[in-house]
Amino acid sequence: MANTVFELNDVSYAYRPGENALRGINLTVAAGERVVLLGPNGCGKSTLQKVLAGLIFPVGRVIAFGRPVTAMAMRDDAFAAAFRRRVGFVFQNADVQIFCASVLDEIMFGPLALGLSPDEARRRADEMMAFVGIDALADRMPHHLSGGEKKKVAIAAVLAVNPDVLILDEPTNGLDPRTQRWMLEALARLAAAGKTIITATHHLDIVSELAERVIVMNENHTIAADGRPAAILQDRELLLGANLIDERYHVHLHGDDGHVHIHRHEPRSERHT
Repeated sequence: MANTVFELNDVSYAYRPGENALRGINLTVAAGERVVLLGPNGCGKSTLQKVLAGLIFPVGRVIAFGRPVTAMAMRDDAFAAAFRRRVGFVFQNADVQIFCASVLDEIMFGPLALGLSPDEARRRADEMMAFVGIDALADRMPHHLSGGEKKKVAIAAVLAVNPDVLILDEPTNGLDPRTQRWMLEALARLAAAGKTIITATHHLDIVSELAERVIVMNENHTIAADGRPAAILQDRELLLGANLIDERYHVHLHGDDGHVHIHRHEPRSERHT
């Protein structure tokens, strides 16, 4: 398929022998898709994202942009550079990603590493700082910023290399409500610009805003379902089986405004006389 970005065939991965984080994953992602990997903590969402980002190499076959992605392929500097330019990864914990002395240096690092001139790297950094709203932080030390500010720096640094694919691990975790809203709106703008966006989350209430396609992973580290957000979120047995809701809760969906809203209601306990 000409517009296929990723194709995974029978992919498995174990951090330790006998402890699989992924089991028999088969998955295809097309260019421009907005995909959410939905599942409880520990189900393998982050591991799958690292496979897609070329950070770890599983058993099975991983194809990106029509070419196999392997440890050996990544030893080829030209291949690795081309892949890193096209695929950007934003870690759940921004501190893992940030290492430069200033915000400006952090965002210029990627373009400079790709061989862009200092002037072009600065232009991109300025553009990305404006996009995420951190212009005033250019000279600040990233590790002295708030959690939300660090997340914006990490995203700006990834976007500065202008990747085709943006992979984000739990992007709203630890953010205040205003920054969470900014995050969702920023991702919507990036999707509208044609980026392929693959987001991992266990928060049901943001799925319909993030995704046009939802891949549910379960505690067996396999794919339990793959479908449209409304169909996935209406399947209570699926959500229960994947440990995404508690059996005491019910999920009610309302799509009158084009979005799916989720309300969880815990049944009142019976009165005892």
